[in-house]
Amino acid sequence: MTETLTTVQSEGTLAGQTVVVIGGSSGIGLETARQARAAGARLFITGRNRERLAQAATEIGAESSATLDVNDSVRLERVFSGLPQQIDHVLVSGGGPTYAPIAEMDFDEALRGFEERLIGALRIAQLCIGRIPAGGSITLIGGTHARRPGLGLVLAAIGTAALPAIAANAAIELAPIRVNTIAAGFVDTPLSARLLGGHLDERRDELRATLPIHRVVGPEDVAALAVHLMTNTALTGATYDVDGGQQLIP
Repeated sequence: MTETLTTVQSEGTLAGQTVVVIGGSSGIGLETARQARAAGARLFITGRNRERLAQAATEIGAESSATLDVNDSVRLERVFSGLPQQIDHVLVSGGGPTYAPIAEMDFDEALRGFEERLIGALRIAQLCIGRIPAGGSITLIGGTHARRPGLGLVLAAIGTAALPAIAANAAIELAPIRVNTIAAGFVDTPLSARLLGGHLDERRDELRATLPIHRVVGPEDVAALAVHLMTNTALTGATYDVDGGQQLIP
């Protein structure tokens, strides 16, 4: 028993390990980077906005940062070539889902969204082959927002269904690299603020009144799970919900 506890405790730290956060300049990505750094990790972060990225890198003590649009495959390969040869953990966070009814759908925008969230995840997984050691991990951030059909949710639903499938298959193909998905419900981030605009406070009040946890899920809640998935080497191929019990509400 003592030996088992000692093993778990030794896995609960990221000391000396390299963590790469794709989309680490704000929201869930930034908070995960912050918690990983507090656990002793060496941090490398990317983001689209150069100024916000530089501020985040300074704030959390990242070793380096790089501007990156995951849709730019050439830039993506260049960024990875500039990382240490061994990467222990990669978190893939990104922009929010695209909402549009079929009658009003912009198919170019839809393809860009799939390219970023789905093909981008596969590109990153491919670049990790031979670089992440046994027990290391890739964590994909997805959502729960479109598990129930609704007007304008078809594009988001595809992403919601596809990321867990990518993680499960990649966990087999890339083993012993571990691959998991976090399915986040509503999270109180700057992205949520942009999506909801003037309805943000109304949504917060609704969730406080209806969620079983009686509060709004924050980026620190999702980040805590992301760090746990990095350190718990028994976890792979699965999807973990962080939604405050939202799925239980009729």
